[in-house]
Amino acid sequence: MRFSSLLLFSAIVVCALSALVNSEVEGIPEDKLLVVTVATKETDGYRRFLRTAKHFNYTVKVLGRDQKWKGGDYMSAPGGGQKVRLLKEGLKEMKDDGQIILFIDSYDVVFASGPKELLKKFQQTKHRVVFSSETLIWPDRHLEDKYPHVREGNRFLGSGGFIGYLPNIKELIANWTGDDGDSDQLFFTKVYTDQSKRKSINITLDNKCRLFQNLHGALDDVVLKFEDSQVRLRNVLYDTLPVIVHGNGPTKINYLGNYIPNTWTFESGCTVCHEDLRSLTALQENEYPLVVIGIFIQQPTPFVTVFFERLLKLQHPKNKIKLFIFNKEAHHQRQVRSFLKDYGSLYENVTVIEPEEEMDGAASRNLGLDLCRRDQDCDYFFSLDIEVVLKNKDTLKILIEQNLPIVAPMITRAGRLWSNFWGALSGDGYYARSEDYVDIVQGRRVGVWNVPYVSNVYLVKGSLLRRELKDYELFSSSDPDMAFCHNIRNKGIFMYVTNMHTFGRILSTENYQTGHLHNDLWQIFENPVDWEERYIHENYTRIMKDKLIENPCPDVYWFPVFSTVACNHMIEEMEHYGKWSGGGNADNRITGGYENVPTIDIHMIQINFEKEWQKFLVEYVVPITEKMFPGYYTKAHFELAFVVRYKPDEQPSLRPHHDASTFTVNIALNQVDLDYQGGGCRFLRYDCSIQAPRKGWALLHPGRLTHYHEGLPTTAGVRYIAVSFVDP
Repeated sequence: MRFSSLLLFSAIVVCALSALVNSEVEGIPEDKLLVVTVATKETDGYRRFLRTAKHFNYTVKVLGRDQKWKGGDYMSAPGGGQKVRLLKEGLKEMKDDGQIILFIDSYDVVFASGPKELLKKFQQTKHRVVFSSETLIWPDRHLEDKYPHVREGNRFLGSGGFIGYLPNIKELIANWTGDDGDSDQLFFTKVYTDQSKRKSINITLDNKCRLFQNLHGALDDVVLKFEDSQVRLRNVLYDTLPVIVHGNGPTKINYLGNYIPNTWTFESGCTVCHEDLRSLTALQENEYPLVVIGIFIQQPTPFVTVFFERLLKLQHPKNKIKLFIFNKEAHHQRQVRSFLKDYGSLYENVTVIEPEEEMDGAASRNLGLDLCRRDQDCDYFFSLDIEVVLKNKDTLKILIEQNLPIVAPMITRAGRLWSNFWGALSGDGYYARSEDYVDIVQGRRVGVWNVPYVSNVYLVKGSLLRRELKDYELFSSSDPDMAFCHNIRNKGIFMYVTNMHTFGRILSTENYQTGHLHNDLWQIFENPVDWEERYIHENYTRIMKDKLIENPCPDVYWFPVFSTVACNHMIEEMEHYGKWSGGGNADNRITGGYENVPTIDIHMIQINFEKEWQKFLVEYVVPITEKMFPGYYTKAHFELAFVVRYKPDEQPSLRPHHDASTFTVNIALNQVDLDYQGGGCRFLRYDCSIQAPRKGWALLHPGRLTHYHEGLPTTAGVRYIAVSFVDP
């Protein structure tokens, strides 16, 4: 009998467990879940929220459409009561006691998973209402002692997200009688910290962020988790995968929304970058959008002439461009005026603010935006700082076709991780490096990225200025770019940066001196890439590959090194300096004060160019030297580097001599038959002459012992060469 009873009891237990398991497996039907949110206007964040909701097939009910928001700025001060009022009104007609209500914010929320997982985790809490949790108490710290203690997890309630059964939610908000501007957070906190109400309504907190992840105060606790074609957020503190991610308070979704749930994955890359594009391909020239390009010159900047050369190459009809040029620097007036004199008439309209008007940078940027705002025909404002090196001539076309409110082309500083965007914000609204920042800057992740800050170069829709950005002073003098981006974020407008193409870089303006005629010559240290593009011969990089090094005489090598611009600038710089030597043997510029084979010249050290010249030799001459003379290694030390001037009535030639060097570099700075007649170099030992030196080409030859040589007579015009005695 006892055995039979035991069998019967065991059967009952098994059946009960089976029923329990089946109940848990079945769970709450997904059609019982209704997502309720408040959105008084459609922002970019709201559209992102709906996109993720649609991806997981959530049913969403939106309250407050087209109503005026009266809930205050509850991100930085108590507010949000309007949400509770709208929720209370919205639930009145609902009668199904089995209905599950998920009430969340929308402007700064994304879904990371679907209803099935959400409902399962809700069911596992064994409570009727579950609130999101936070590490920080808000808005009344005096209520901290009333919160129940927890062994592990977040202790404080977050009102931006909660889920529960309809009857319990109704009971939760039944006593709301506050104004729209009152604090919803404070209201729900007082309900939760009231033990009797907490028990009656059966409320708990999602302490370990299994359902909700609030980001404020928790950015260091979360990382992206890449799964198969899906991206989740992982809370590393509690090892949980939240279903809902909320950028609450001053901490927004930031870079996380660029991934969750599948916006960018390692398998597919960017999945939304080709959506809602505006194609310009089929347009006739007169159908192109009108763009106001704002050019801002706020400090002495290298390569300004090159900037304007690239501006001319920008692929957009000139009659569909209006130029607004703000120039604070008198030093650059010559370049601006020269450009406008030659090309200003090509553009639809030109407005120039010159240094004499004493306008500050913030005011100029506000004015530039307003020119587009007030012009009903203005489709875009393209803000472009003078230090931006825009290499991609299709930049404007690419940005317009992205069809985004504000979008910047990613530019970087050569050799550094600096860029024109921030990946994330710190809790106090300043720069924070997102975990993907380096991968984006270095091109390992490619896409169009929602970011909290852009600068230097970006495109703004004209319609946005006329509708959402009506305030004139978007920039302020303290930090114009910070103020602009802060104002944009506060309007709920998204800014983007794209690295789907290579666009260019930004110059360093540090240590830029303006005391020379051609100041860009001195930029080989600060901006080496731009210096090379400007001053090194276009065929230099092909020297080895295409065997461009010639061997006109024994152990004499001839190769292209200087661009035409470099040659011209060197000559003009020396003539501008003007202190040519007299060509006599007495020379106090050199050690000992005596020159055995004098020339009429100016030394590099006289124009403070010796460091830059040695850098040039190390970077562009030494590699050729070591290739042509195997086993010889050099750091290109020199005592003498100078520019020589030959004129028939001054010094037409140079007598035979050895150079005081291990090897000599001789660069022709102008062109035979065009600038002068005659000239050249003859190596006596080999009876070998080079009588037609090419402009920008260098002769490389040993200096002592074997290569006794002379300078052949210049019979007309003026000949210039740059000479270096290396390793004396």
